[in-house]
Order: sequence, then C-alpha cells, then structure tokens
Amino acid sequence: MISVGILLPHDYRLLSIAAILDVLEAANKIFKTNGEALPFNISLYKLADSDCESLNSFHGYPVMGIEEESQVDLILIPSFSTDDIRQTISKNQDYIPWLHEQFRNGTEIGTFCTGAFLLAASGLLNGKVATTHVDACPAFANAFPQVILRGDKTVTEDNGLFTSGGSTSSFHLLLHLVQKYCNKDVAVKIAKIFAIDMDRQNQSYFSTFQPLRDHNDNIVAMVQQKIEANYQEAETIEELIKDIPSSRRNVLRRFKQITGIPPIEYLQKIRIEAAKKLLEQTNQHMGEVIFSSGYNDPKAFRRIFRKIVGMTPTAYREKFQSN
Repeated sequence: MISVGILLPHDYRLLSIAAILDVLEAANKIFKTNGEALPFNISLYKLADSDCESLNSFHGYPVMGIEEESQVDLILIPSFSTDDIRQTISKNQDYIPWLHEQFRNGTEIGTFCTGAFLLAASGLLNGKVATTHVDACPAFANAFPQVILRGDKTVTEDNGLFTSGGSTSSFHLLLHLVQKYCNKDVAVKIAKIFAIDMDRQNQSYFSTFQPLRDHNDNIVAMVQQKIEANYQEAETIEELIKDIPSSRRNVLRRFKQITGIPPIEYLQKIRIEAAKKLLEQTNQHMGEVIFSSGYNDPKAFRRIFRKIVGMTPTAYREKFQSN
C-alpha cells in the first residue's frame, strides 16, 4: 500500500484537494470492488500555525502535523487560491525542511498547478524539469531561474518529482500517478470515470498573454505601450523604439531584464493574442485574421502561431470559437 500525504497549506485551493481525493478514492474503490487490497493509504498534513491547526480529520481522512514522526511514499501539494504567491510561500515555508527530509528518505513529491511554487522554493526542483499553470509561468520563471520550466507541458516527471499544469491538467498528473503506482488498466478506468482525455500533453493553447506591468521602468513601459498600440502596422522593433530617449542597446537590455523576453518576442505574443481573439470571436477569413494581427506573410504567421499556441490557427478556431 502506498502511503500518500496531501498537504493542507495556507491558501490551499479546495477544488484541488477535492480532485486529488476524488481520483485516489476512485482507484481505491476499483480495487475494493475486485476484492483486492487498497493501493492508497491517504493522510493530510498541516502546519502547527495553520488554519487547520485544530483539525484532526478531513472528509474522513486523518490530519497530522508535520512535526509527527512519519514517513510517506508520496507527497502531493495542491494548488493555491491566492494572487500573492510570494506571501503564500512565505506562510508555508515551514513545510520546506520537512519536504527536504522526506525527499532525502525516498519520498516522491507531486505538485498541482501553482503548488509547484512551494516545491521550487525548496530548491528541490533546481536543475530539474517542471511545469505549472500556463499563465503563472512568467512569474515562476522569474522567481526560479534554476528550474527548467516547460510551461507548455501538461505533466512533468524528473527524478521522483512530478508537476502538472493548471486546472484540469491536475487530472493528467493523477492519472500518471495511478498508472505508476497501480497499472494502466486502472488509469484507463479512472479516465473514463472522470471523462479525461488521456492523450493531452500540451497546455499552451490555454494561455493568455499577460504583459508584466507592475514595474517602475519608464523606458520599458514606453516600449510596451508603443508595441501594443502599433502592433498592426510596425514592421521592425527599431521602427517602434526610434523615439525612445535611450540607446537601442540599453532599451533591449532593460526590456528583456524587466519582462523576461526581448521586444520582438513581446511583439509576436501581442500579435498572436490579437489573432486568437479574432479566431474565437469572429468569422473573419483567415487572410483577414493574419492581416489584422500585423502579419503579411501567411507562412510566417502560421509558423509563429503554432510555436506559441501549440496548434494551428484553424485547429484553434475549431476548438475555441464561441459563435
């Protein structure tokens, strides 16, 4: 039997914990129905100063303090419900020594969505592949540059550390773990119970480009404004920044330092985001979409769109068009 420890951290997202419990309970039920030993022994873990301090059980499962002497086979970290991830990590930092101790003794660790931030804060993900919610990737990359971020991936596994992307990607990690600890037949049954598409490995097309604006660099802000106001007509970055009161070299350096990407990539993302909205909300011919989003070369547009979004423009329209 695999002992599973689910964290009850500060600011946990209830839906995330519910999904974890639902899938593990379903796996246990399959084995019970077949008269076999249950594969998962589930407990939850809290901090001494948490909102759950006086909680001894959670939906029938025991809640333990991390100070209690216990070793588990698998730790699962749910996603967080906060917009201030730094503060949340600070409030949960007492988990970090415990995570180190457990991992050192052979425990595997899985994170769901923004739960990856806590594992990354421990340093255990340094030099390893990870993913998180696709829209949280810029903040994650900025905070943890030593982690090999694969923001397009639904699930990653690296040396006993597992991460998943946002929302429904959590189910894909759970299926992965069920298959690992049980078998593929059980994973397929779980997929059918929860109507999960087992083959989805990419989450890029769920992303919405959200430019970083909470900085105090006026030069970078000016470049951002020029790109966003003139993305349809601009032919080169040099054309956009020619009136910026700073050298080209300084503008490019500061822009990448602040936003994490060079201006040309920022321009591409703004254009592709505009194209996505047109594909979702209008019936414009593909040629009109290409021109309206600032491209003259259909081949270049399709290549960049697929690189950023993870699918062709036509497939994106078929998947997300609302009318």
